[in-house]
Amino acid sequence: MAIGPGPDGFIHLEGTGTVRESIDRECLWRAALRRGLRKGVSGCLWMLKILVPLSLATALLDYSGWLYELDPVLAPLMGVISLPPAAALPILVGLGAGIYACIAAMAMLPLSQEHMTIVTVFVLIAHSLPQEAIIQAKSGIGFLKSTGVRLTAAFLSCLAVAWILQPAHGEVAAAITHTSLAFGPFLAKWGLDMARLGLKILVIIVGVMVLIELLKAYNLVDRVASFLAPLLQAMGLHRRAGLLWLTGALFGLVYGAAVIVEQSRELKISREEIEKLQLSIGINHAMIEDSLLFLPFVVSPLYAWLPRLAAAIAVVYLMTLWFKLRPAGGGAA
Repeated sequence: MAIGPGPDGFIHLEGTGTVRESIDRECLWRAALRRGLRKGVSGCLWMLKILVPLSLATALLDYSGWLYELDPVLAPLMGVISLPPAAALPILVGLGAGIYACIAAMAMLPLSQEHMTIVTVFVLIAHSLPQEAIIQAKSGIGFLKSTGVRLTAAFLSCLAVAWILQPAHGEVAAAITHTSLAFGPFLAKWGLDMARLGLKILVIIVGVMVLIELLKAYNLVDRVASFLAPLLQAMGLHRRAGLLWLTGALFGLVYGAAVIVEQSRELKISREEIEKLQLSIGINHAMIEDSLLFLPFVVSPLYAWLPRLAAAIAVVYLMTLWFKLRPAGGGAA
């Protein structure tokens, strides 16, 4: 076997096909690793530019106590979905500050299991709306559309769950006090939490990007898409969106958005299909991590998974119908 530079300046191999194939395979995975690392770091930085200022703004709003002043405004709506007024607090906190803040508020309320289940369904579908809606707006769907669809899906899903559970009516004592750290320790805690989150985002996005680049390098993307095609078609999504849907469903919007932005361009999926995908994973994402956090509060684990999966499927089919019936030339909002 001889190794030497060719006319094009690249190294060429002459000799046995087995040795050449072995070196080619090594070059493939090394190149895929480099591309994945580069895209992962770039995607993480893009995500943190959005997440850090929004996280700080939400944390300051929570620290000021203004977030809790809105509770009486939303309280009348709670009765429609068979919840006591005090249940507005974990929902409101979840909408603004996310899953962990909602759980902290729920743990302080003497809610029944049925009431906790309804709150769980609502917040799993609609949480961290300011942050996640902006992230989704950067990756294929309008801020108002994604927010409105998620709120509507959460409300209607809770109506259905409340009809099934038939929770007892009545007031719940609001034994909630808002306590805060001093401002310095509060900022230090926020900074430490963001650093941990940033590291987690970096690891997950880089890992996903490297995996995708390896799948592409070894021509496995189509096989993955084919494997997921029946599931995607049953959910009303494009067959080529399998890898993107899996990323959002498993890792969430924060971790999945950068991957979705990058890969949707390369897969050349239409804007309409991207919108349907974004609405699906907006309603139903981080299926494992987020759902497990709520299991101690709910009557059955099924309520942590089935309502939002059903809502995501329903929304996708309704959007498909809308795209078919809308006037010719009408662009996606």
